[in-house]
Amino acid sequence: MPLDPQARWLIDQLARLNLPPNDKVTPGEARQNMLVRAKAFVGDPIKMAAVRDIAIPGPAGAMPARIYRPVEREPLPLVVFLHGGGWIIGNLDTHDHVCRALAQESQSVVVSVDYRLAPENKYPAAAEDAYAATVWAAANARELGAAATRLAVAGDSAGGNLAAVVALMARDRGGPRLASQVLLYPVTDYSFATASYQENAEGYLLSTTDMKWFWAHYLPEPARGLELYASPLRAADLRGLAPALVVTAEYDPLRDEGRAYASQLQAAGVPTTLLEYEGMVHGFVSRYFVLDQGRQALAEVGRTLKQAFASEH
Repeated sequence: MPLDPQARWLIDQLARLNLPPNDKVTPGEARQNMLVRAKAFVGDPIKMAAVRDIAIPGPAGAMPARIYRPVEREPLPLVVFLHGGGWIIGNLDTHDHVCRALAQESQSVVVSVDYRLAPENKYPAAAEDAYAATVWAAANARELGAAATRLAVAGDSAGGNLAAVVALMARDRGGPRLASQVLLYPVTDYSFATASYQENAEGYLLSTTDMKWFWAHYLPEPARGLELYASPLRAADLRGLAPALVVTAEYDPLRDEGRAYASQLQAAGVPTTLLEYEGMVHGFVSRYFVLDQGRQALAEVGRTLKQAFASEH
């Protein structure tokens, strides 16, 4: 279908910020620009019962994290959230509004993780941090006022990649047990050959050039992009993974690899739901303040997580 008018408005408004593309600036400058873009058109933050910043142990030392509790009652389910940004940009602040909405919609404690970024820390640093944070969350659920038996991972874009990888690592390394994995327009393959990469190469917030820049900074060498913890779509065996919700957008270079990963999960017997949002662009869930379909997707994520957690009782 045609590009959604709300998405067209958003593209036009973000263009007026007149920020250079990522490949024309340094990673540090790109991080600052993402924060500017993320905070544009964001309304008042959703109120939480508590929000606090902490440090949690990681493979290379302490990692910043932010804990969101929507209500006081205990124990709540627990969601580890991994932000997008191509493994290069993004932080706790760029996704603060997303985590608040996720906590509210799922009625869960959300642990947002500030994993190590490339190119300072190349693959697999982010993936190992994401897994370590999930192990920590499970081990410390009681102190967080949450239940380790109702644990999920979620992420958007590169964070969706990391959430998928955490689900693989949790299976391969003997835990923790996950009730669900929520993958919002995830990166699943080191390849630019899909139809959606050709159709949506530029003009829809995330470009093919962006993705090539992200991958080039993330990988220590191109060959490592073929490893399953970089490209989960290339995993030989997806059996035994946590039930999945995969969300894709029509006007997104990553649409087809998200669709393909959902299909492979289903073929492996993993309970999987694929939600495709017509007329939408990459990152639309983060733009729920101005995109109706962003709010709809968040509500679907909330429903999916509640159902997954209810089945764990």
